[in-house]
Amino acid sequence: MMIDKITEIMAGHQSNAITKQKKYAVLLPLVKVDDAIHVLYEVRSNRVSQPGETSFPGGAVEGDESFLEAATREMEEELGIEKSAIQVLGEMDYIVTQTHIIKCFVGWLPDSEVVDLKPNEEVAAVFTMPLDYFLNHEPKYYEVRLKMERDDNFPFELISGGNQYKWRNINQRIPFYDLTDHYLWGYTAHITHRFSELIKEETAEIEKLK
Repeated sequence: MMIDKITEIMAGHQSNAITKQKKYAVLLPLVKVDDAIHVLYEVRSNRVSQPGETSFPGGAVEGDESFLEAATREMEEELGIEKSAIQVLGEMDYIVTQTHIIKCFVGWLPDSEVVDLKPNEEVAAVFTMPLDYFLNHEPKYYEVRLKMERDDNFPFELISGGNQYKWRNINQRIPFYDLTDHYLWGYTAHITHRFSELIKEETAEIEKLK
């Protein structure tokens, strides 16, 4: 019976996103600078998209590698840090849009000095910010509105309301940190902000238990 076949198919199916998003992975590196924990950032070079912007080491997931494998591979390629030197502390909350998924892992670099890093041609520079800065400074969020546009041959006759259909515009909130010498906004700021929130939330829970 067809229902038996459907039952068999569904029992063995692993759910996934219907839309075919591109998969990306980044690593949020933590380093020690003057006995304080800092977050390490890259400045993108003219050899890649969005030159001059601040980002974390990372890139597209290739082949059948996992998100974590992609993040540590990109870290090694971009900054010359061997995978064995990265202590992965865990996976953060991640970003999902209609076009891509970005997963982030937090990595501790106990034996790495910023001055000894060897960035490749995709990285113009690196810099660090004290973690305490983000624990004490919130980003400012600004809103942009994305308007829907349809192709001239869009089949309005196939939807209720036709060309009078009430489309929803998309409102997107984008965070910005006001740093003196660097840009920090968009997805990198989102991840930074969420990381600082996690630290503060967990610290508050621990304090409650004391």
